[in-house]
Amino acid sequence: MKINNIKLYAIAILVSVTALNCNNDDDINISTEPNFSGTYTQEDQMGRPAVNTVFVSSGMKDAFNTTIPSEQGAAFQTMFQNNLEGLSPAYNTPTDANALTLTSAQFTGLLATDVLNVSLDGTTTFYDGTNVLTGRALADDVITVELLLIFGGEDFSENPGLSNDNVNANDKAFLSSFPYLASPW
Repeated sequence: MKINNIKLYAIAILVSVTALNCNNDDDINISTEPNFSGTYTQEDQMGRPAVNTVFVSSGMKDAFNTTIPSEQGAAFQTMFQNNLEGLSPAYNTPTDANALTLTSAQFTGLLATDVLNVSLDGTTTFYDGTNVLTGRALADDVITVELLLIFGGEDFSENPGLSNDNVNANDKAFLSSFPYLASPW
């Protein structure tokens, strides 16, 4: 019987200590306004998927990620161009172009500024055959488009083995209303 009383006293003390340490949530003032005070540091950029990963040399990742986009083109275009020409036989000569009629210098000048452009009054797509880099729809096959522009040459016929990720659709249909993304399972 004494052991049971000791257990009951121990439980009572534990419950008392726990209750004493609980906070009354009613006393917390939750503001609906955003708080931008403090110091923020940019850690990563990924305006265009895979571009940073592929074209920024490993020793320059931190520098690229912390450079503001308006300064990226001047600072990194040459590195992007060297990496593109090293990766893709579609740019064997300075006059070789991709399907957008952009040479390696022109194309990497566009890519080195890592932002996602968005058309405010037209079609929003990564590439639909007519519109290019005017935004990004969920169903856009961004990686295949990037592979085509990097390896496909002037008419997408060069290097067919390198010009497609062979992922042709999402594994689940997107929703027709917000949040649009399919549930993960």
